[in-house]
Amino acid sequence: MTERRVTVVAYHAAELLDIACVTSTLIGANVHGAAPPYQVSLATPGGNPVTCGDGMVLQAQQALERVTGPLDTLVVAGGIGHLDAAADRLIVAHVRRLARESRRVASVCTGASILAAAGLLDGRRATTHWRWARHFAARHPEIAVDPGPIFIRDGNIATAAGVTSALDLTLAFVEEDNDAELARKVARHLVTYLQRPGNQAQMSMFTAAPPPADGLVRRVVEHITGNLAADLSTSALAAGAGVSERHLTRLFLRRLGLTPGRFVRRARTEAAAHLLASTSLPVAGVAARCGFGSAETLRQAFVARYGISPSRYRAAQSSG
Repeated sequence: MTERRVTVVAYHAAELLDIACVTSTLIGANVHGAAPPYQVSLATPGGNPVTCGDGMVLQAQQALERVTGPLDTLVVAGGIGHLDAAADRLIVAHVRRLARESRRVASVCTGASILAAAGLLDGRRATTHWRWARHFAARHPEIAVDPGPIFIRDGNIATAAGVTSALDLTLAFVEEDNDAELARKVARHLVTYLQRPGNQAQMSMFTAAPPPADGLVRRVVEHITGNLAADLSTSALAAGAGVSERHLTRLFLRRLGLTPGRFVRRARTEAAAHLLASTSLPVAGVAARCGFGSAETLRQAFVARYGISPSRYRAAQSSG
């Protein structure tokens, strides 16, 4: 294989971020040495420019009708125009056709509507943006809609929850296709955290609450989530912040409802869930990458958080 052909499907009133999170991540992977490199193109009906939901106009590289396989990855964007797109028999037919010719198929946000209209999600577990999930489930009882995770892999089809979750899913693809180090380089290039685990809740510790109003707490949280393998003991965090352990704990409880230790444990466990689902690293390697002292420490934290062991979690993800 000389290139990994990736086609992103857009339409009138698609979401620009849904598209850019995928394309920019894959082009970034090329810059950092993806092998084989990704050949990324935007396909639209008739190859016409599309006006995104925010008013920006995108020029297509290909007409959807003229795209032929085999493709490595087919990605369908979401956006406020998703219902019209899902009702467009031409778009749906060509997405269905290309899915048969693709190694991997994905949707971002409400792009799941187009996959559903094409029959690609029948009998599968899928997600979409939390604001749309209830309506989506009511329209498609044949799909096991789970509004919780930021992305779901079911066989060769993936659905991402919404907008920037496309970044997490695409980073997971980069890691799957290449290795964890390349994905980390791309994440650093994009100035984003290590990609969130797919089963992390859309309303998780990183997204549910507003950023801590206290600047000191915010800086400590940013340090934690960006340096999971470092010494993140309460004493080390307090020393780095220039406050006492008691004061730091009081601030965390007031602003986040968690002690520093519990916050660190949860962040590390969520990151471990991602690595278990998207890499072949041994459990001990996952534990080390995420800052756990041993595989047993990871196991205890994982059972407490998810109710199953890391190995059983990985097996369940693989079988899906």
